[in-house]
Amino acid sequence: MALEPGGLIAWLVVGLIAGWLAGQFMRGGGFGIIGDIVVGIIGAFIGGLIFSLILPGSSVGLIGSIIVAVIGAVILIALLRLVTGNRTAA
Repeated sequence: MALEPGGLIAWLVVGLIAGWLAGQFMRGGGFGIIGDIVVGIIGAFIGGLIFSLILPGSSVGLIGSIIVAVIGAVILIALLRLVTGNRTAA
């Protein structure tokens, strides 16, 4: 699976959207604009690795990249919370 939203700006937008959505899904709020971008981009990498194992050779567009990045970011947040403890807002 190739995550190809195209260009640095698109990667930042995908990272921001994915990080923010993952923060909302994981009940703890976001991590600020920079934190959301970082979580989203790392999540895109993690999600891309997982989906390339499940669906080798497939390609997704911008929306598919966001979905894959959100799934990867949720996995990343879950792993971070396992290691550092549960960080949820009251």
